[in-house]
Amino acid sequence: MTIQSSVERKYRKSPRAPLLPQAQSQNHDNLEAHEAGIDGASFSGAVFNLSTTIVGAGIMALPATVKELGLIPGLIMIVLVGWLTESSIDMIMRFSRASKSATYSGVVADAFGGAGRTLLHVCIVVNNLGMLVVYMIIIGDVLSGAWLNGVHHSGVTEEWFGQHWWTTRFTLLLLTTLFVFLPLISFRRVDSLRYTSALSVGLAIVFVVITAGVAIVKTIDGSISMPCLLPEISKQASFWKLFTTFPVLVTAYICHHNIHPIENELKDPTQIKSIVRTSITLCSTVYIATSFFGLLLFGDRTLDDVLANFDGDLGIPYSSLLDDV
Repeated sequence: MTIQSSVERKYRKSPRAPLLPQAQSQNHDNLEAHEAGIDGASFSGAVFNLSTTIVGAGIMALPATVKELGLIPGLIMIVLVGWLTESSIDMIMRFSRASKSATYSGVVADAFGGAGRTLLHVCIVVNNLGMLVVYMIIIGDVLSGAWLNGVHHSGVTEEWFGQHWWTTRFTLLLLTTLFVFLPLISFRRVDSLRYTSALSVGLAIVFVVITAGVAIVKTIDGSISMPCLLPEISKQASFWKLFTTFPVLVTAYICHHNIHPIENELKDPTQIKSIVRTSITLCSTVYIATSFFGLLLFGDRTLDDVLANFDGDLGIPYSSLLDDV
């Protein structure tokens, strides 16, 4: 009896023994610690960074999207997708706490293993590269001009300096990549971008204010009318065209991959829920205002990239200056 008890005690697992092999557990913890940020980010800085993650290049396609859907369904969809985004982020954060994961990839690895983590990383890289390509297309359109539907829309540098080698699309995008994109993507911490993020949010608000101001002035003088409140479906092709609006709406609020880095850098991580709600409310307001006033101002002439509409006479004083701004 004594010998059997001794043997059982010898081979019985200690209650403190880890469920995972020690090396694997340490590697997982090191990866989590490596991906987690450094404490110290403020509430306002986190709101600006998250808002900049949300408000991407797709904002310029929202007026055309609402034009296809009709004003009322379009604005309802913007609010609905914002609510779904907040709900999905809340799910991710709850499962992060349950799995004790400090990163989005940690949550995915807990549910789907290493293959799921790798797939998530690939998707994030593809998404970010795609967004940079879209940004470069829009920047090229604004600075050097673009051809849309056989009509040339002049860029800012073309209007100011004429056509030269240094105002070509290639040169301007090369300079933008080297002196804007490259420095901004080189920062290790998300919080390092708080000032440029605040500038981005401010510029989005300036765009909304200018568009709203011009639309209100032209509405008062009676030169524009209310857009269609519901979609116009006259034939089968117009019905299928409604589905082209979904990619813009679905990707309008993508920010899930930046939630954990922003939370990990906060002085008070419990603020993340308020930060998410504040950011989504701010972005939804900007989206609704951009969609409504952009469509009100240009009506059926609203282009897929509404910035391309700002290349001619707006029918008010200082039109050229407002176009350039």
